[in-house]
Amino acid sequence: MKIKLCLLAFGLISGNTIWAQDNKPVCLDYPVYKAAERAGDLLRPYRDDPCRNTQWRMQAIEVFGDRAPRDPGSVSLLTEDEIKRLAADHPAEGLNQLPGINIHMNSGQEHLIAIRSPVLTGGAGQGSFLIMENGIPTRSPAFGNVNLLLEPHHETAEALEVVRGPGSAKYGSNAVHGLINVILADPAGTPSAELRAAYGSLGRYKADLIFDQGYLGRASVSLHKDTGWRDHTGLFQLKSSGVIETVLSGWDLTAWGSVSHLEQETADFLQGDEAYKDRTLSRSNDDPLAYRDAWSARGAVRFERQLGAGSLQITPFARIQQMDFRQHFLPYKGFEKNGHTAFGGQFVYGLSKDTGLSWRLGSDVDLARGYLRETQPDPFGFFPGDSRFPVGLHYDYTVDTAALALWGDLDWQATPALRFLFGVRGETHEYDYQTDAPAGLNGRFRVPSDRKDSFSFVTPKLGLVYDLNSQISAYANYARGSRAPQASDLYRLQSLQGVAEADVEILDSLELGLRGYALQGDLVYDLAAYHMEKQNFFFRDANGLNVSDGATRHQGVEIQLDWQLLDHFSLAGQLSWSDQTYIFDRVVGNGSELIVSGNRIDTAPEWLADLSAIWTPFKGLDIQLSAEYVGEYFTNPANTETYEGHIVLHLTSSWQASDRLEFYARVRNLSDTAYADRADFAFGNARYFPGEPVNLTLGLRKRF
Repeated sequence: MKIKLCLLAFGLISGNTIWAQDNKPVCLDYPVYKAAERAGDLLRPYRDDPCRNTQWRMQAIEVFGDRAPRDPGSVSLLTEDEIKRLAADHPAEGLNQLPGINIHMNSGQEHLIAIRSPVLTGGAGQGSFLIMENGIPTRSPAFGNVNLLLEPHHETAEALEVVRGPGSAKYGSNAVHGLINVILADPAGTPSAELRAAYGSLGRYKADLIFDQGYLGRASVSLHKDTGWRDHTGLFQLKSSGVIETVLSGWDLTAWGSVSHLEQETADFLQGDEAYKDRTLSRSNDDPLAYRDAWSARGAVRFERQLGAGSLQITPFARIQQMDFRQHFLPYKGFEKNGHTAFGGQFVYGLSKDTGLSWRLGSDVDLARGYLRETQPDPFGFFPGDSRFPVGLHYDYTVDTAALALWGDLDWQATPALRFLFGVRGETHEYDYQTDAPAGLNGRFRVPSDRKDSFSFVTPKLGLVYDLNSQISAYANYARGSRAPQASDLYRLQSLQGVAEADVEILDSLELGLRGYALQGDLVYDLAAYHMEKQNFFFRDANGLNVSDGATRHQGVEIQLDWQLLDHFSLAGQLSWSDQTYIFDRVVGNGSELIVSGNRIDTAPEWLADLSAIWTPFKGLDIQLSAEYVGEYFTNPANTETYEGHIVLHLTSSWQASDRLEFYARVRNLSDTAYADRADFAFGNARYFPGEPVNLTLGLRKRF
């Protein structure tokens, strides 16, 4: 969801509003701009700086997602300028610069997400994070995937918005640890075209074509071709998206759609203690037959109009997705095909009063049909006579789902300095499962008989924002995040698991924050501290067995800073500390999966940091040196195996040769550090996806 405002809602810092004159951009004092940019008011500046030196030109601001500019809670943003400057080959490159985020890059475009959480896999990785395009989920609630960022068209996006912690009451199942909203760019109003092209020294080619036909619409296409720096890891990816805005019979109409296509050869884990430090071994691939092919398409139309004293918004949508891959991360190397089709709608009616009170009521409907088929082509066993992994069909099922929700929120400006926000959401999920594989036990795999299941839950939210003075605001925020089980949680069972053991996962979060600016706006900060506890945590352990009744605690502190030290030199960065622990006991097998309450959760570093120094020696040239830090973390629940962490440096520079032509260069892993993008310990082995060696990307941006 994207709400356009014709004012600068700068209440976060000063409690005031500044209207754009006749809907035209206005010049704001530089401290005001800096404070708004970093402290939560989501602005889109013109970096060509017509208000030279002390002032910056701003257009009417845009607020993305289900968030007003002053809402409590932690929200981070990658702007269009930052997305273009980074020219990322993988969305994790940009998102990992934000507080509390630790996305592990695996092979090619594969990844695992962490937002105020450990790196989650299986059903937990599929269902704990909500990924959206323009406020519409890219997947139906029961059919997530750990590689959720494969599909949205982030390469040419206007912004990437991240909510850390449970999503607001408007968003439901899967917004447990956080959400990522990819904002597709609107038509600019003036016809234009742009080409972005790049070549990387590891054999990587990229191109983006953007066509903006003004009020007729905007379309973009992104192409990514990669020969692969590891053996047999070639990749071809194509994405496209478009947005149209118009007025139809009194309705403001915004229509958009996006498609993605991926063909990828996939590298397997490296195995052996610190294997990632062997440069020759790092380029190898033990499973040259591994692959991942996927495609998806999504579309939506948002209708908006005044109705009585309020406004009505109706957004029908549809989506389809298919994926086919070899499970290289499992010892028996099975093949999986999955997909789903869905349609539904979002409905919102809102009313604002001059008394400082506003409210919204909404309803969401998502109807979907999904399928999953898993087969094992070759014999496998850990020892002679091991019959737990039979050749042939393991699972073959379809599931019809219906997710229905009602929600409402109330916003009250109690005093000029104090604002309250209350929201509540209730939702229900219905599953109708049918299997074409024989029901019963098949080695390690349990196939349930045809059945129906349903889950319901309520998620409240309560927050407040208090302006301590004209420069500092404090907030407090309580929110509950919940998710209904993934279809795979319920119907892709293991032999030691009973039918229907997965239940609604619940996470309660309490957060305190402080944000504002100092040094006349040159130092802008956002500080947050949180405490979260999760029940009914359903996850797959390192032996591939499902755990249905886990409990965990997550607490931490995050700070994001932007400091303009000199006219041509600034620092930007984040530091995140967390203490993430199991709060239940479990022993499996030989004790490698021993979980004792108080153990640190594996793949949950205590420290994360990112720091960038930006130097602009003269107009048109900027140079940025970035340092990415991932601290030491345990790789198994028993806390007996560790990864030492790493620091990786990147250097980026761009030169604006003319108003229409820009060149850039990016050196990744400047010091050629041997590190692991992902480290874990499973099936008795240390396993790694190695990070890329030093490499250079050269690119250009040409506007027509």
